[in-house]
Amino acid sequence: MVIDFHTHCFSEKIAARAIPTLEQRSGMRAFFDGTPAGLLALMDRHGIDAAVVANIATNPRQQRAVNEFAVSLLAHPRLIPFGSVHPGAPDAAQELRRLKEAGLKGVKLHPDYQEFYVDDPRVFPLYRTLAELGLVTLFHAGVDIGLPSPVHCTPERLARALPEFGGAPVVAAHFGGYLQWREVLEHLCGRDIYFDTSYCARKLPPAWARELLAAHPKERILFGTDLPWADPADELDFVRGFGPEAAPGILGGNAARLLGL
Repeated sequence: MVIDFHTHCFSEKIAARAIPTLEQRSGMRAFFDGTPAGLLALMDRHGIDAAVVANIATNPRQQRAVNEFAVSLLAHPRLIPFGSVHPGAPDAAQELRRLKEAGLKGVKLHPDYQEFYVDDPRVFPLYRTLAELGLVTLFHAGVDIGLPSPVHCTPERLARALPEFGGAPVVAAHFGGYLQWREVLEHLCGRDIYFDTSYCARKLPPAWARELLAAHPKERILFGTDLPWADPADELDFVRGFGPEAAPGILGGNAARLLGL
């Protein structure tokens, strides 16, 4: 079973606006039209059985609508929606409880888009609520090439925030911190955290990938693409290159255990 732990899609109406805007902002090319149907078709083409769909509330006003779309994705048995809350929303903790009751397994937080530092003590009560509910927290980690500095979720800052989760599952996208992999090795490898591999093919030097794999439990590494922004073929080849001992678990077994599938 192949599980992509990091994808994005939108409703048809929003996708028609969002994809061109994001392409222009980031300079990246989308590999499908941004809709759930487009995502499922691309998954079929590349032999991906299931996918986590990460949604992001970029401001407090968006929170409810973003999560209504996430809940609607539960109708697709191969899509595993993650909701989102905005740390600036006064009802963020209440919204997390609503998502848990609706059957969602996790949330996505993007400290750059949401403009908070991951180790800001003002966000710690939210982390404790996530831990209480047993939700998986997926962070964008490291540089976001579509946004200016500063980086709000560096490996060092994320390491300082981890104790607030009390052992509840935390996933750092992009192998722990996009374009900050030396810092990942120093601050996060060996810690109680998962990494996903999204958007790392052709970007993370193979020698550095081997160092990270040697320094972190392979059971805590999850295959991801960051669709629609990466070529699934490249991302799959990248993980299969880790070898027959590590690749099967990373491609799906580790995510299945984490998500209780």
